[in-house]
Amino acid sequence: MARSTDHTDRIFLRPSYTVHYRKVRAFRWSGEARPVYTAVFLLKGALSYEAKSRTGKLKGRGALLIEPGEAATARGEQAEVMILTLDPTLVLDGAIRARLARAEAHISFRPHTIERDERLERLARDLADELVYEEAGQEAVVGALIEQVVIHLLRRYANLRRADELELSRAGLIDRRIRRAVELMQAHLDRDLSLEAIAAAAHLSPFHFARLFKKATGLSPHAYLAALRIARAQTLLAETDLSITEVSARVGYESPSHFAKAFRQSAGLPPRAFRAALIPR
Repeated sequence: MARSTDHTDRIFLRPSYTVHYRKVRAFRWSGEARPVYTAVFLLKGALSYEAKSRTGKLKGRGALLIEPGEAATARGEQAEVMILTLDPTLVLDGAIRARLARAEAHISFRPHTIERDERLERLARDLADELVYEEAGQEAVVGALIEQVVIHLLRRYANLRRADELELSRAGLIDRRIRRAVELMQAHLDRDLSLEAIAAAAHLSPFHFARLFKKATGLSPHAYLAALRIARAQTLLAETDLSITEVSARVGYESPSHFAKAFRQSAGLPPRAFRAALIPR
């Protein structure tokens, strides 16, 4: 049974979600804009944050919710934190199964911060404990807790609206007008794709494509491509024994040092430390 220390990183990585438990003396986190929902749970200590031009503080326990396409930063001292990323398809599937939404729904969350929600605090604590104390049945328990967190957030804080342009494809939940472009990105993460090439897949001019893509995802095409590359790199680090240099090349980085810098900015840890913190399947 593993026990936490003054500095602990534990990462539970699955295709549709990631749970990253951190206990550090000086917590520094920069969440770049990504095509996923992110929740930063404060389990102990205090955090200062900036998100969507808003600044504030969390004390004791609470959560910061970040929409796809939004960037945020947070810092604190002697903090115990859990960072949860959720793929939009997982959130939508939870809403459909709970009969809170239909397949064409677009889901956003009303507050940027949540405080004094005892049930959510308890779920977050239980989830963190599952990562820190490795017990039999961890996979099943973590999966069940993730589902409860998603449903609770949907019940209490979700804003749902109809969005007929969204569809589920090989690229995940995506605006159908840019689906082919996203599929091109995913198929060629090791290539240096120009804006013209990506726009051509959607049969749009680069100018109109860039505007539509930003409106649909909240990210520029190349920021979205960068996020896809880091997500693939995380999977390769978790599921293969490839060297950092080999992983870097497979996701389109010619320079391992450039890859390491981009990876740390997105994932919060260097590639080697990320791999070491992963909880094996």
